[in-house]
Amino acid sequence: MRGDSARQTAKPLRVGAALPDPPFEFMGETGPLGFDVDLMRPVAEALGRTWKLVRFEGQDFAGIFAGLKTGLHDCVASGTTITPERAETADFCEPYVMSGQSLVVDIGRHAQVRSTADLAGLTIGVQQGNTSGPVAERPAAKGHVGCVRHYAYHDIDAVLDDLSSGGCDAFMKLAPVTQWLVRDRPRLRVVATGITKELLGVCVRKGDTGLRAAIDEAQRRLRADGTLQRLVDRWLGDGASVAGGAP
Repeated sequence: MRGDSARQTAKPLRVGAALPDPPFEFMGETGPLGFDVDLMRPVAEALGRTWKLVRFEGQDFAGIFAGLKTGLHDCVASGTTITPERAETADFCEPYVMSGQSLVVDIGRHAQVRSTADLAGLTIGVQQGNTSGPVAERPAAKGHVGCVRHYAYHDIDAVLDDLSSGGCDAFMKLAPVTQWLVRDRPRLRVVATGITKELLGVCVRKGDTGLRAAIDEAQRRLRADGTLQRLVDRWLGDGASVAGGAP
């Protein structure tokens, strides 16, 4: 690890993230908080750099990867699922977490819904550019779901409101996020988890092998000393587990 004087002269590690996406990243009274924040601060320190959040403001999460190519940020750490499509535009580091999609409903409106098999004729909400989209579209194409409604990525509160008002009937997203979001909404409940198994990880600009290797090494150390497991326990709970490393 480099000394303090070296860190002061090194460029900050600019980390792209889409907020709010608790518990991965969100704004608290003291500033940014969450799993990715607590992970990337020591990663940046291991690289001899300071951590800097670059907030993604777009409506479609897929747009966050363009910021790597334009130099807006150096990496993306935003509860990001590793997919072949995303790997075409960004290079992913070793995965840090395994998680999966979950389903939320207003139990007062839809007490009968317990899985995606119970969504016939109903509308399921997803965020634009989220990996929940294709997962929801597959049963919709077979007629097992009434339709899929795509919300702008930052309209998470609107989706949750619509579950009770009737704008949509169910909402799909990674389990740590839905479990966090329903805590202060007693009418909403996570009724299904483990719909998918997804590896999440940090990604860098295509071809930036040096930064990818450095982040991988920093993550291996955090995994080995138990830091990664402690962060999963603190922020993500039973909705995720530590990934083993290279996929």
